[in-house]
Amino acid sequence: MKSTVDRRDKIIHKIQSEGSVRVDELSEEFDVSTVTIRNDLDFFEEKGLIHRTYGGALLRNNVYNDPSLEEKQKINMEEKGRIGEYAAGLVQNGESIILDSGTTTREIALRLKEKKNLTLMTNAINIAVELAGVSNLNLMLTGGVLRDKSYSLVGPEAERTMQNYYFDKLFLGVDGMDFEHGLTTSNPQEAQLNRLMVQRSNKVIAVTDSSKFGRHSFSYICDLNPIGMVITDDRISDEYEQGLKKRDIAVVKV
Repeated sequence: MKSTVDRRDKIIHKIQSEGSVRVDELSEEFDVSTVTIRNDLDFFEEKGLIHRTYGGALLRNNVYNDPSLEEKQKINMEEKGRIGEYAAGLVQNGESIILDSGTTTREIALRLKEKKNLTLMTNAINIAVELAGVSNLNLMLTGGVLRDKSYSLVGPEAERTMQNYYFDKLFLGVDGMDFEHGLTTSNPQEAQLNRLMVQRSNKVIAVTDSSKFGRHSFSYICDLNPIGMVITDDRISDEYEQGLKKRDIAVVKV
């Protein structure tokens, strides 16, 4: 019994730190059968701690939960770095792009400093600070009301600014991506601004680690139709990878 308690304690801590787990990986790590791991995950789901997915589990997302940027930065850091590096490689000199607020989009921003003649709009003041003073970069902020938890600007002023321009690419971070609910985020004002970003961009690229698939948050951004590409890590399930491809969405695993 003690070994079961110890194993479950380690599993729930792993889910809390990484955001998601896979049955096969847990089975190998703890040297127990996949049946045993599924029983462990079923136990956590009954307690309301996780959401079971195909082949694994996600930390249960309270739809009203709005974690701080610092809290988000602790989850899947290596994956976000790889996603940021690949996404930055898609940006061509001379383009106009939008970087949505978020920890993954910040990883893109850190890798754009050598680009030439780039026009970049963001609603994230931390991203703006990172890129302030970079030569050959025309940096634009949306303006608006600051959300303390996420360092993002939202509201009518941000929306009015966004309506004045058109962009080549949008790199959009999300809190949830789901075939039924589309793209979602925790804050209604952020979702409204994200919706405008999608409308004003020629190509929409969702950047998200695989923990966000199969979950949804409080506020609807848009359905999956406008998305041209998803950049994620290699832990995306076959179900979601094939489902996205059937919708003519390119899937890049890094």
